[in-house]
Amino acid sequence: MRSILKFICLSVVAACLLALGTVTSAPVNAETFGVPAAPSNISAVATPAGLKVTWTPSPAASPVITHYVVHAGPNSCPVTVPASATSAVMPYIKGPSSVVPMVQAVNDYGFSANASGAPIKVPALSTPGFRNVQILGFSDLHGAIEAGDTSIGAAILSSAFATDRKKVKSTFVVSAGDNIGGSPVISSAFDEVPTIKALNLMNIDVSTFGNHEFDKPLSHLRSMIDLSTFPWVGSNITPLGMLKGKSRAATDVIVKDSGGVKVGFVGVDTADLGVRVNPANFVEGKQTLVIDDSKINAAIAKARAKGAEIVVALLHRGWNANANGKAVGPLMDSMPLIAGVDAAVGGDSHLQYASILSGIPVAEVPNSGQMYERTVICLDTRRKTTVGASIEFVTKAMLGSVPPDPAVAAVIDAYRKKLGDKLDVKIGTVSGVFPRGGNPAVERSGETPMGDFATDVIRSAYHTDLAIMSGGSIRDTFPAGSYRPADGSLRRPGNGTSGPFDVTLGDLSSVFPFSNNVSTSDITGAALWQALENGVSKYPADGRFPQISGFTFTFDPSRPSGSRVMAVTKADGTPIAPDGRRYSVATLDYMVIGGDGYGTLFDPVAAVMQGPYLDTLIAAFKADLAAGRVTKVPDSDGRITIR
Repeated sequence: MRSILKFICLSVVAACLLALGTVTSAPVNAETFGVPAAPSNISAVATPAGLKVTWTPSPAASPVITHYVVHAGPNSCPVTVPASATSAVMPYIKGPSSVVPMVQAVNDYGFSANASGAPIKVPALSTPGFRNVQILGFSDLHGAIEAGDTSIGAAILSSAFATDRKKVKSTFVVSAGDNIGGSPVISSAFDEVPTIKALNLMNIDVSTFGNHEFDKPLSHLRSMIDLSTFPWVGSNITPLGMLKGKSRAATDVIVKDSGGVKVGFVGVDTADLGVRVNPANFVEGKQTLVIDDSKINAAIAKARAKGAEIVVALLHRGWNANANGKAVGPLMDSMPLIAGVDAAVGGDSHLQYASILSGIPVAEVPNSGQMYERTVICLDTRRKTTVGASIEFVTKAMLGSVPPDPAVAAVIDAYRKKLGDKLDVKIGTVSGVFPRGGNPAVERSGETPMGDFATDVIRSAYHTDLAIMSGGSIRDTFPAGSYRPADGSLRRPGNGTSGPFDVTLGDLSSVFPFSNNVSTSDITGAALWQALENGVSKYPADGRFPQISGFTFTFDPSRPSGSRVMAVTKADGTPIAPDGRRYSVATLDYMVIGGDGYGTLFDPVAAVMQGPYLDTLIAAFKADLAAGRVTKVPDSDGRITIR
């Protein structure tokens, strides 16, 4: 875990919700929390039982240090010991004749930096009964199969995975869900087929489901399962028979053998799946697909009964923040449900995190293939137990010299050529780049220029008092970093260029990949306050965060969920009280039917379903283009205030 996770939590607030890598200033009486400092004075000596590594403990930390992890990189058998330990014996794994011993301190906020000792020669043998198992995990790929400014790209990921497999005989590549949905146009324009084909060629071992796998009706997901050469696991999804395709079906447990070690996998989808996806997508005839976490423990036991020596949980649930000495998020809430597993791979919140929680090593990486995590587990085959695990994040920068897999690259290139004529249609010019990014993404944690622009356009087009849309609808910068026009004459960001930039249908389709319509209706002041409370209830990491127009609001994330909104006013400063007064509002049909937890706050019966909101935005850009105007990137005007 990066050392920049350190932050200061103000003592005057009840909770402190900060994104990975952020720092705040503190008053004199502040209480400080952070990732621990690394231990020191690492030394090692070869013994018949293994490499004995000794260290000087790290300074005291808050949260307290819970463990030390001793390892020597991927081709080692890591050992995890309690915080009271100052030495550990690491089993030998046949491989290099010289290793560099490393030790990390761990607390609930993450791992310290590696503290390294001097290289030491080790015997060319393996300690009897010990094996190392490597889990290469990622999540929330969202169809980002092309390499971009931040995305590694499927072709390089495929080569990196193949290289890692050569280092550790028992290696498994896994996904914690959202492989598809919310995707760049290279995938979404072809019903996500390019992404599944790329994953097949990458030799993925197993994937679980995220919420975005259900963005389309179940018939589409079944076609994706049929197309996949890797298995899908959904341990808390019922009835699983609804995910049975013509030739393949999802199962509640997967057990695979690699290099003579059997590893079981259970898959856990997000608990609030039913409010994050169109509810109609779960219903077929008299059957309704639901999430049932009570099935998880039985799935873990089933994996053991099928001979799994190690069980790994793939959870589409993420870390959201560190607050008052505790790691916070659905991933942490779920750890008691998976007490019988040996490691966990998280997802969904698009953030980076690693720690040991409830004795279980857990890791999560950001979305869109920005990095993957490498968890190496040491298995004592005689006692049928694990003795430790190390976690490393593999970044785009670390893979700079890795060549792309030609087979994967060929698939991507073929689909890219099909897109040019369809999407390289210029719809306007913009003064600069509409930003997206940060930890967490801007549109999920505050006002953002694209949110201002899109809601202003929708409100103006449909002449409503207010407009509100979920920030998770925004999936890229604009022009889109994930879209590469075939037309080389278009002016694009990069290499020190400055605006104005040309924008195309492909850009807009990449930023807004969902097929939503605008919906207009009325909303009471009371319902608006409830809608905003829902929108900020998962701050700072959830796609329900509202982007707005026609009004302003202030909220305090340190207050309990449900009572965070402090003030709501119209754009002219007139207060909007939480009462029965009605206002006209434009929003998305997805939200009207209850998506992102908006429930019955909008009336689906009274709502008028209008045209596609993408068409409304296209018309706005084209109007500026026809008038010879450059569309200006709006400045954030303070319509959302975080206290």
